[in-house]
Amino acid sequence: MNSSRHRHPACLGLPVLAVSLIAVAGCSSADDGGSAAVPSPSPDAAVTKLCRNLDESLPKKVDGESRRDPEPASALTAGWGSPAIILRCGVAQPPKMIDPGVAEGRDADAVAGAVNGVDWLMEKREDGSYRFTTANRSAYVEVTVSEGRAREDTSAILVGLAPAIKKAIPEGIAS
Repeated sequence: MNSSRHRHPACLGLPVLAVSLIAVAGCSSADDGGSAAVPSPSPDAAVTKLCRNLDESLPKKVDGESRRDPEPASALTAGWGSPAIILRCGVAQPPKMIDPGVAEGRDADAVAGAVNGVDWLMEKREDGSYRFTTANRSAYVEVTVSEGRAREDTSAILVGLAPAIKKAIPEGIAS
């Protein structure tokens, strides 16, 4: 591993988040069945290949929930349970990832950290859901946790996905 690799500003100088800190993911009461269509990203060919490798490595269960992929079917998207945990591979870099307020800890709705060797940007969204996006990987992988599921400890989701992400998406800077 190259020790001089570049890091996204959102992850510079921030301590690794303890898994229990990710559990702050919410205290809402609405449940969404997660039945809506999920748009498939449109990455370049190199990222698409990484995402296909990720799709083949993803677990059959995440946080005790069986895999139920969203429509339309795509190797770039995956889902588990209801309310659904949705993964999209090959998404664009989230604007908050380059926001100096996040890197300096001044943004209450976004936190950078790592879980089981995967760096993440965690964002609380206006609808009460949470979006986790990988950082310092050759492709951006986004995991969305609905408002209803966010009431629970979401750390098991990231822990469950980490081995597949580490296997399929090498460390680096996504283009």
